[in-house]
Amino acid sequence: MFLQIKDSRDLVKIVDIQELFDPTIKIVHAQDQEGQEEQETDIYKKEELIFPSGEKLPRCWLDAHYREACLT
Repeated sequence: MFLQIKDSRDLVKIVDIQELFDPTIKIVHAQDQEGQEEQETDIYKKEELIFPSGEKLPRCWLDAHYREACLT
C-alpha cells in the first residue's frame, strides 16, 4: 500500500500492513519511493501520513480508544 507524507507529498510504500491497521502502534516501517532503485526501510509516524488522494487515515488505525470517544 502506498501513502503520502503530509508535508512533502512524497510517496512511501508500507512494508508491514498490520502495523498500519493496529491502533496501538504509532509508527510504521515504509520505503520512500524516490528514484528507480528500492530505498532503505525507514520509520514514519502514522499521524504524518495520508492517502494519496489527500484523505486522512481512518481514526480506528490511529486511536486505540476511538470507540470510547463515540460513546460520550
